[in-house]
Amino acid sequence: IGIFDSGVGGLTVANAVVHSMPQESIIYFGDTAHLPYGDKSPATIRRYCEAIVSFLIEQGCKVIVMACNSASATATDFLQERFKGGPQIINVIDPLVEEVAKNDYSSVGVIATKATIGSKVYERELAKLSPKTTVKTLATPLLVPMIEEGFFKNDISHAIIENYICRPKFDDIEALMLCCTHYPLIKNEIKEILNRPVHVYDNGEAVARYVKSRLEQENLVNNSPKAPKHRFFVSDLTESFENTTRLFYGKEVSLQKRILLES
Repeated sequence: IGIFDSGVGGLTVANAVVHSMPQESIIYFGDTAHLPYGDKSPATIRRYCEAIVSFLIEQGCKVIVMACNSASATATDFLQERFKGGPQIINVIDPLVEEVAKNDYSSVGVIATKATIGSKVYERELAKLSPKTTVKTLATPLLVPMIEEGFFKNDISHAIIENYICRPKFDDIEALMLCCTHYPLIKNEIKEILNRPVHVYDNGEAVARYVKSRLEQENLVNNSPKAPKHRFFVSDLTESFENTTRLFYGKEVSLQKRILLES
C-alpha cells in the first residue's frame, strides 16, 4: 500500500492503515523538500504528486493513498486520469465524507488548515451526499505548528484548542470532522474539551476502513504468512523530520532520502 503526503503528518494515516491491516506492507513517501503544499499552485501540486505516484507505482504498490488534504483537494481527478488502468488512487476526503454523510447529521463542524477550508471541498462533497446537513467550517492555522512542536496534552494546547472549538458557531454541532492528517494526535484532547456527545471523526481511521474495504472487494488482501515490510521515504532528510516522525507514527522508523524532483 503506497501512502504519500507533503510531509510526515500523513504518517497518522499510515499508522491507522497498519493497525487496521497488520498483514499489509506499506511504502510511505513524505515530500518534505516541498512542504507545505497548501501555499503552492494547483499545477505545482499536481506535478509533485505525479512524480510521487510514479515512484510508488514503480515500487509495486497495489493501491495508493493521498494522505494530504491539499493534494486530495487539488490533484485527485488529475492523478486518477493520468494513471488510469493503474492502482486505485484514494484521497483522504471521500472516505471521511462518506462516513459522516451516512449519519445524516443536522449540523457538522469542520476544522482544517486555511488552504483546505478555503477550497470549500468538504462543504461541496457533503452537500452531494447529505444535502440537509449544515456544515460549519473553521480554519485552525495554529494547530499544525503547535503539534509539530510537540505542544499537545498540555496547558498551551488546551488553551489553543479551546479557543477554536468552543465558539458559539459550534454549539449545536452533532459531529466534528478533523480534516488534517496532523489532528488525530489531538483527537482525545478535543473530545475532552468538547465534553459533550459530539462524534469526532478523523481522516486516518476513515481512510483505513475504506482502503481495507476496497482491498477486500477487489481480492487484493495480502494473505501471505510472511511478515510485512514497511519502507519510509522523504525527499529531504533532517533531524527535525526524524524527531517529528516518532510523533505521527508512534514509534521510530528509518527514513530514506529519495529526490524525485529538484524543484
